[in-house]
Amino acid sequence: MIDGQRTRRSRCLFVTLKHQDADDTLRPLSARSEGLHLASLAEKKRLWWRNAIINLLFIASWFFFATLLSVYNKWMFSPQYYGFPAPLFVTTMHMFVQFALASFLRFTWPQHFRPKSDPKPRDYGTKVVPTSIATGLDIGFSNLSLKTITLSFYTMCKSSSLIFVLFFAFLFRLERFTWTLIGVIALIFAGVILMVATETSFVLEGFLLVMSASALGGLRWSLTQVLLKDKKMGMDNPAATIFWLAPCMGITLAIVSAAIESWGTLFSTKFFQGLGQIAWTTGCLTAPGVIAFCMVLSEFYIIHRTGILPMSIAGIAKEVSTITLSAWFFGDKLTVLNMTGVGITVCGIGLFTYHKYRKSMESTVPLDAHGNPVSESDEYLEGGDAEETAHLTEFPRSEEDDEDGSMSAERSRPSLSSGHENRAIAL
Repeated sequence: MIDGQRTRRSRCLFVTLKHQDADDTLRPLSARSEGLHLASLAEKKRLWWRNAIINLLFIASWFFFATLLSVYNKWMFSPQYYGFPAPLFVTTMHMFVQFALASFLRFTWPQHFRPKSDPKPRDYGTKVVPTSIATGLDIGFSNLSLKTITLSFYTMCKSSSLIFVLFFAFLFRLERFTWTLIGVIALIFAGVILMVATETSFVLEGFLLVMSASALGGLRWSLTQVLLKDKKMGMDNPAATIFWLAPCMGITLAIVSAAIESWGTLFSTKFFQGLGQIAWTTGCLTAPGVIAFCMVLSEFYIIHRTGILPMSIAGIAKEVSTITLSAWFFGDKLTVLNMTGVGITVCGIGLFTYHKYRKSMESTVPLDAHGNPVSESDEYLEGGDAEETAHLTEFPRSEEDDEDGSMSAERSRPSLSSGHENRAIAL
């Protein structure tokens, strides 16, 4: 039975590629899909490097805006500078600024930032709202934990978010289960722990809060990727995703902020005394929302192109760069244990990149006549074209799949290999 299926699949592939239409059971390729073919190894290498460069540009953009936002936060919340006492309130304001900017893009350039579909009320309530709540609680618990634990202990615990990201990626089938991937992620996680390891006191309340935040962080990024993949909901565009997510995230954060930061007391502080001071504080609260919008937009584009796991690895690479530069330029002291952790983390990131590269080289990539990847969302693949393109990737399961793990639902049915395997991130 299996041999028969393999024979039929091989025959479909041969007929499709050679344009042989003698077999009545298969319709010939239409004129619009002429030139459709499987990518050669050289073509896959070209695509990998092209995507890697684009991904690196988005990562560089994310690093840049995240750094600007960190400097702003340092100035905004440090007592020796502006000393604003409510970080959750500031983040709430940023969410509504992001909604306003996403609305501007959506209505000014609808051909680029307004998908044809909108989420239905049921989808919004069952998919968008849970993502927003998870985001709000992640940010809220993270800020609340810093009131009881040190920053070093927080960083050590928060690094566990990588494990939760991997768990939810497997749960939602955003990544295919392999022992190799688990081993690489475990290596990176161990390196991060050593990299930030320091003597610190253990506080149970703070530990539970930050671990809850880590779990919610893994959940919310997984749900965000699910939304970005959903073309039917009209959220496959990062700007559109921000448009639909930001209001609910702002409301969730407002509730958390009001409960934790006591708005009644906040509005009676010196920051809201007199029209001039109110105007200045409002500007300080809202203007950096533009930076936050650019940062989140970069994050969403990275997730949209590569997935949440490479996004998390890129975040760790950012931390490694920050620690290394701080030690190099500012003389920050690193112990032998910290330096060992940095080395292990860098090795883990390199192995992860190689793992993704190898997978992309082994994947099946259908290309059009111009050498561009063909996906199920391409508009010209209608009717017979989509069916013929599906034949290009109808291959039997390889022996390597048997070693790596069980066959996923996506692997067992014909699908286009236009996903994250071909968009491997280069760090």
